[in-house]
Amino acid sequence: MNQIVIMGRLTRDPELRHTPNGVAVASFSLAVDRGYTPKDGGERQTDFIDIVAWRNSAEFVSKYFTKGQMAAVTGRLQIRDWTDKDGNKRRSAEVVADNIYFTESKKSRDSSVGSSIQRDDYSQSFPAPVEGSDFSELDMDDGDLPF
Repeated sequence: MNQIVIMGRLTRDPELRHTPNGVAVASFSLAVDRGYTPKDGGERQTDFIDIVAWRNSAEFVSKYFTKGQMAAVTGRLQIRDWTDKDGNKRRSAEVVADNIYFTESKKSRDSSVGSSIQRDDYSQSFPAPVEGSDFSELDMDDGDLPF
């Protein structure tokens, strides 16, 4: 079984490209802290993990994520063998993303990162309330919530 789950901060804005057939592919990397600190009291170490997202996931991550944002990624580890320009054999590891998740609130993203997501952009991904329904949009800053 090849399943990986990681969470960290984007080290750069996702780079969106398209294959010659028009398939969207985005690449980015996450800075992922290791879950422990060294016994000698040193600093916690960080791994920088390359991520590749395809199709709708690529479009999603390139539209809604920016450098510095916290994200969780599920996917699989892929090892690629390739030859560099000097003819040397190389090996790279990357995560092929199945799902990419927000892991912090929009409010904290906006205050800590200066996110470029505008409310109109974010709300476009969700359907508008249906006229005449019992559902309505709530302002999360409203102090009169019933719970």
